[in-house]
Amino acid sequence: MKTNYVSLLFLMFLGLYGCSSDDDAGNGGSEMEMEYSSGTADFSNYVAVGNSLTAGYTDGALFVSGQSNSLPNILSQQFALVGGGEFQQPLTNDNIGGLLAGGFPLPGIENRLYFNGSGPARLPGSPTTDIAQTLSGSFNNMGVPGAFSYHLLSPGYGNIAGVAAGLANPYFVRFASSPSTTVIADAVAQKPTFFSLWIGNNDVLGYATGGGVGIDQTGNLDYATYALNDITDPTIFADIYTAIVSELSKNDAKGIVANIPDVTEIPYFTTVPYAPLDPTNPDFGSQIPMLNNIFGALNQVYEALGAPERKIEFATNAASAVVIKDEALTDISAQIEGVLNASPTFPAFISQFGLPAQAVPLVANILGQRYGQSRQANEADLIVLPSSNVIGTVNVTALQALMGMGVPQELAGQFSIEGITLPLEDKWVLIPSEQASVKTATDAYNMAIATIAQQNDLALVDANAIMKMLSQGGGVPFDEFILNSSLVFGGAFSLDGVHPTARGYAYLANKFMEAIEKKYNAVLPRVRAADYNTLYPAQLP
Repeated sequence: MKTNYVSLLFLMFLGLYGCSSDDDAGNGGSEMEMEYSSGTADFSNYVAVGNSLTAGYTDGALFVSGQSNSLPNILSQQFALVGGGEFQQPLTNDNIGGLLAGGFPLPGIENRLYFNGSGPARLPGSPTTDIAQTLSGSFNNMGVPGAFSYHLLSPGYGNIAGVAAGLANPYFVRFASSPSTTVIADAVAQKPTFFSLWIGNNDVLGYATGGGVGIDQTGNLDYATYALNDITDPTIFADIYTAIVSELSKNDAKGIVANIPDVTEIPYFTTVPYAPLDPTNPDFGSQIPMLNNIFGALNQVYEALGAPERKIEFATNAASAVVIKDEALTDISAQIEGVLNASPTFPAFISQFGLPAQAVPLVANILGQRYGQSRQANEADLIVLPSSNVIGTVNVTALQALMGMGVPQELAGQFSIEGITLPLEDKWVLIPSEQASVKTATDAYNMAIATIAQQNDLALVDANAIMKMLSQGGGVPFDEFILNSSLVFGGAFSLDGVHPTARGYAYLANKFMEAIEKKYNAVLPRVRAADYNTLYPAQLP
């Protein structure tokens, strides 16, 4: 059984692709030359520090064309008209994405996404960028995909020997000046006259994209114990951010910093609806009577246990919500098992599935374990983007586990359908309590960033406000286009649902320049929307 959500999404992609004639790939340009000025800023040696948003990551990968349209590179092209110097980036070797380590594909680093006519797909082919082949020289773009705030000050973050253990970053390995250096040390060694800093997104993003399976480390001041899907303690963040800005501001360098957007408003969390189960899909619709029969018995147990809000029911005339596991709920597995075992009607109920009365304890245990913390999703839940490939499919692991308990294969399959008879795991859903943890940390980070920017007399870009404008009120105008936070259709976000398109980066570049002008009395040339693409084709030079 599989929902038609994915096919619907693909059709929407196809509609966008058919009506977008201006989206050929290519680097951007600038407005007609005017009387521009750097004001009190000095752009002669501009260094950008940050994570994937600085590196030019887009469509789920780092590749040459994406790097060419990175936010800092766009800014550097405009700075060049007011005394800005050469801007060097640690370019990858191809437009495939992915990485090699000693000639072998690096696990977890995938090729870029492209639109294949039906939807996003990973580009086939073998990457040619090998982290064992390090680059020489200094680089103005010090954006490191995946970096948390504290990683920028971590010695050995560019040591290839630490990559397998997760102690080093493969992207930084390629261009670190030495295995023992830090990102900030290499940035400061260039003696920047102007810098940009956009860091902290990953300090909450990994937790959010992982559906909150990580730990909110607020109160834990030892970041060496953190995992990559944890939330960084706000005090640690503030201390780290202060140290980073202090280092970058040496030699009276001026700069601009950006705060952290509310990550729950990006397409990664807003594309998949909480109710995607369409009764007109014959694979699902034909099963609704049987499903409601099964859950009807379970719903009576919920009523008896005083938890009617957990009942599960699928509509025949409207889309239904997926079934999820909510770890914030009290686990009533044992209670469900006890009620079913004691029910005089339960043996007759399971007999309709060809199971003998002797199977009552087994089935009662399975239902208790399966639905002890389950409920249907609601509008307050955020279903993560990758779940669109999972909802409605059979979970083979769950199926095999049931068969191992003696459940017939056909019945085991019916009880192993993701989001329908098998509650979606925590990793697929960001529930309200987890969203609250993300918001609390983000607000604390942004308060620290604003304070530190003011203390150091730096320009500040309110990326959080920009994100809210993109996601609310129909979007924002960018020349002849309207950008919003819809996945691809909005033009601002790439196929991965997290990172901007080239046009999205161009829009941000203009916002950065607005803040620079206000702070440093500069006059800078803006970039044009039409010069930047929203979709990269499969074939790139």
